[in-house]
Amino acid sequence: MAEAARADGELELDSAFARLWRGFTTARIVTAIVLVVLLGTLNVFVPTLNVSGWLVGLSVTYLIASLAVRAFTKPHTPGQPFDAHWVSTIGIDLIAFAALQLLQAAGMNYSPLFALPVLMAGVLGSTLLALGTAAGVTLLLLADAWVMLLHNPADATSRFVQAGLTGIGYFALAFVVNRLAGRLARVEEAARRGRRAARTQVQVNELVIEALSEGVIVVDGQGQVQAANPAARRLLGFVDVEDKLPFALAAQSGWQPLRELAGRTFDHSRPQWGEIALDEEAAGARRIHVRTRLTAPEETQSEGLCVMFLQDLREMEARLRTEKLAAMGRMSAAVAHEIRNPLAAIAQANELMEEDLKEPGLKQLSSLVRKNAQRLQQIVEEILDISRARHGAGGASEMLALDSQVAAACNDWAMQTRSGARLQLSLASGGAWVRFDTDHLRRVLVNLLDNAIRHASPQPGGVRISLEPSEDGAWALLSVASDGAPIPQEVEPYLFEPFHSTRSRGTGLGLYICRELCERHGARIDFRRHDERHCNVFEVMMPRESLTSVEGRLVL
Repeated sequence: MAEAARADGELELDSAFARLWRGFTTARIVTAIVLVVLLGTLNVFVPTLNVSGWLVGLSVTYLIASLAVRAFTKPHTPGQPFDAHWVSTIGIDLIAFAALQLLQAAGMNYSPLFALPVLMAGVLGSTLLALGTAAGVTLLLLADAWVMLLHNPADATSRFVQAGLTGIGYFALAFVVNRLAGRLARVEEAARRGRRAARTQVQVNELVIEALSEGVIVVDGQGQVQAANPAARRLLGFVDVEDKLPFALAAQSGWQPLRELAGRTFDHSRPQWGEIALDEEAAGARRIHVRTRLTAPEETQSEGLCVMFLQDLREMEARLRTEKLAAMGRMSAAVAHEIRNPLAAIAQANELMEEDLKEPGLKQLSSLVRKNAQRLQQIVEEILDISRARHGAGGASEMLALDSQVAAACNDWAMQTRSGARLQLSLASGGAWVRFDTDHLRRVLVNLLDNAIRHASPQPGGVRISLEPSEDGAWALLSVASDGAPIPQEVEPYLFEPFHSTRSRGTGLGLYICRELCERHGARIDFRRHDERHCNVFEVMMPRESLTSVEGRLVL
């Protein structure tokens, strides 16, 4: 019952006890109006009954008090043993009705009016207050019988018996009504807790459904979509669906497979599933996996609702591929650690053996062993580099002057590979500073340059390095482009995946390592296709830093 009240003790307007309080105050006003009209009429038109004017004034005063209580007071928490409300309502009722009863105005019996304060005390007060009010009414009735005894001793017995029976009835009425009011309070509190729990559950469900990566739509038996979460709207290609709910699945021809699957769910009254294709106009010709479930029917519905769960097959395959790659990466790192020592022993033994070889055939075999051992060593190091980058090993980030760092790395690479003529530099970042590890930045550049020169033409400037600020100045854009044959579109989704290579002798780890190192330092790497000579462009976006806002070692 306390939950129904506000902090100041007032009841909520929708509480059952607040409605009962308003009903009682209205009944008091109606009773007062009836008394004013009745006694006023008798005073004017029936003077033989000796209805004095002050009794009419008493009724008018009672009416004014009832109106004031109704207009200026609010219901308080029920179950109180005694408060100011008792004085302004039940107390005034007892005084007014007792005066009318004791004076026997117009020779009428006013004892039934005492039911109103007894009921009000039983419903809105405590058990003690209810029984106390009934006791007060009984004493007033007995007092009235004693007064009548002084005027007419002959009817004394019957009047005392009537007063006693009426008092017993009021005691029973007060007790029963108070018990029923307590039961009502418990039921109302349970209902309030249930509504609060249901409202919380609905809010949690809505939040979870809104955040789901899986699409969820709710369809009724007529094919009308009643709800759709953001993921479902993206899959359906219907972004503004919230403003148009409900809408029909028949609104677009591309949604016909969904409508048919929902229809089968209703027809067979059991879950359905399948893979369907949405047409290009509706959602980009994507294929989705659909599962359906039926809700239990409500009282207003002959059948439940069909809940459809939508998943983009490409996203499902990508997640599965990512999980497989993660497991493969963990296994590869473990294997790399195990084979590094035996591999070093093989390479060392081969070098010792090669010193004593004289025959050209044996030297050729030894050279073959050396080259393959070096290749295996490179693969091991690349796998371990991935593990270090993923788990945060390696040097700490530094503040780098990007122009000078890129220029130095490119010049070193050009000298080692003798590819200076094929390299074209355009460094114009505007003196950008970035937070990056020096060795990691060099590793990213070398991997991208090795990949670019491998596919570039032998013409001068076949590989182009450009460095420039973004349009908003918040990023530094490092581009490595080559003029080789365009990368096939079917290969683009797998460019940054490990162990995926178009070369028979490639490890497929270079671009993957670039992505891992970039993400570690808050940078992004992506592939873009151009229609110009340098059509294959790998672009690294690095957030620019302010020298005045970052403390750290500056590397020039």
